[in-house]
Amino acid sequence: RHRMPPWCRNSTAGTLLDIVVQPKSSREGIGPVHADRLRVRVHAPPADNEANAAVVALVADRLGVPKRNVTITTGHAGRRKTLLVAGVRPETVLARLGEEARPG
Repeated sequence: RHRMPPWCRNSTAGTLLDIVVQPKSSREGIGPVHADRLRVRVHAPPADNEANAAVVALVADRLGVPKRNVTITTGHAGRRKTLLVAGVRPETVLARLGEEARPG
C-alpha cells in the first residue's frame, strides 16, 4: 500500500487535491508535483475566473468525472488552490493521474 502524497488527501466527500495553477501556459497538463502541490497548467488567463473553469474542466476530464464533481474549496483568487473531487477515493485519483502525479 502506497503512502498518500501530501497534496492528495481523503475527505468525507471524496478527495482533496492541493494544486498550484500555472495560467497562460503554452500547453495544458497536470504535473509534475512542485513543492508539495500538484501543478496544473492551463491555457486560460487568470482573469474572469477563466483559469479556474479551465482547471476544473481539465481535472474532471483527466479523472473521468463530471465537472460538477470537481469544486475549488479554497484559493479562488490565487494560484494555490485546494480542489474537492467528490465521490472519488485518493487511491483512484493517483491511479488515474499515473506518472503525472510524480514529484518533479
